[in-house]
Amino acid sequence: MKALVAYFSATGVTAKAAKALAGAVGGDLYEIKPAVPYSAADLNWMDKGSRSSVEMRDARSRPALAAADAPVAGYDVIFLGFPVWWYVAPTIVNTFLEAYDFTGKTIVLFATSGGSGLGKSAAGLRASAPGAKIMDGRLLNGRLNEAELKAWVQGLKL
Repeated sequence: MKALVAYFSATGVTAKAAKALAGAVGGDLYEIKPAVPYSAADLNWMDKGSRSSVEMRDARSRPALAAADAPVAGYDVIFLGFPVWWYVAPTIVNTFLEAYDFTGKTIVLFATSGGSGLGKSAAGLRASAPGAKIMDGRLLNGRLNEAELKAWVQGLKL
């Protein structure tokens, strides 16, 4: 299986998980970067006026990407990672999915979270990737064991 591990990481936690997963599956890494990086103030979910709060309240929000050069065409399986914000994927993940054609591809979600699961992430992303099969994956928090990651991926029956 030739896999791409694409991820958005605001603070570095999801980046660590993505690197561990890419190592376990022998996949290539691609970081989804916002055109304007998120500051600590932007990520303050307790501030209703913070950038992340404003974006997450508006389902149509599509933060701009720093680049649109992800090599998705060369892969059948894309592991897509993100931190869980408000029980779903950050809207920049929708921006990423809408920037490419994922028709016929399998997208496996993985996430990091301080307290919730994947929630309704898959449902919130399906409309942004018509023609793709989006699968709920799992949280990849804490210490990540390569053997455990390999077993998880093998169990997906991709």
